[in-house]
Amino acid sequence: MNTKIPGLTFSWKRAIGLTQLKQKISRQTGIPTSKQGIERKIGGVILKKLTGK
Repeated sequence: MNTKIPGLTFSWKRAIGLTQLKQKISRQTGIPTSKQGIERKIGGVILKKLTGK
């Protein structure tokens, strides 16, 4: 949504608390909720298995 003020945007997800809930769950479980974060986590696990560290 465009508010006509540069640098100011509105997010309905933040307004209802969805963003904060996702962050809280992610911190407690250690599992990222973003696509990029999940891919990075999986890649790290695979590298650990391959290198044995």
